[in-house]
Amino acid sequence: MRHNKKFNHLGRTASHRSAMLSNMACSLIKHKRITTTVAKAKALKKFVEPLITKSKDDTTNSRRVVFSNLQDKFAVTELFKEISVKVADRPGGYTRIIKTGHRLGDNAEMCFIELVDYDENMAKTATAKKATRTRRSKKSAAATEAPAATGSNEKTSCEASVHMHITCSVYKSFDTDEACRARTAFNLKSELETSNNSFKTVIDR
Repeated sequence: MRHNKKFNHLGRTASHRSAMLSNMACSLIKHKRITTTVAKAKALKKFVEPLITKSKDDTTNSRRVVFSNLQDKFAVTELFKEISVKVADRPGGYTRIIKTGHRLGDNAEMCFIELVDYDENMAKTATAKKATRTRRSKKSAAATEAPAATGSNEKTSCEASVHMHITCSVYKSFDTDEACRARTAFNLKSELETSNNSFKTVIDR
């Protein structure tokens, strides 16, 4: 009977399973984060954390024991030179599993497993993005950044509007005499130059 036998074989033979966990452990050590299924991540957690604890004691025997499990000298060097220094003050719990939903196709539960002490890069990126976020809209930001340009163009736009109004007023008048038209235009221009509120007065008419 199979009572209390909770070991997950992961649908593989012993040799296939050990080779898979060894490769996954090497990938985790090199890249600090990998994406896999939840079942494999839990099996990898039990496989790799004793090796990280063993790397805190940098002896020839420890390196040989870790190499017999990983079979990758570059991963062993990374583990003993960098990761062991980073996790020196942590008494276990070196990895973290975060679920990401279900895989399309077989609906397997997916997650990523990462080394806890190497989460600084993600935190810095999130902080930088948050710092550049503003609550103002683009239109209001552009209006605040260039008030001087708006003020300088105000006079030009007013003059153009006045000129259009003068032209329309002159040509809409019932007088057919050219001298009368010119006289009316001259009177309007002089009135606008002498009074600051003349533009509003002409528009209101």
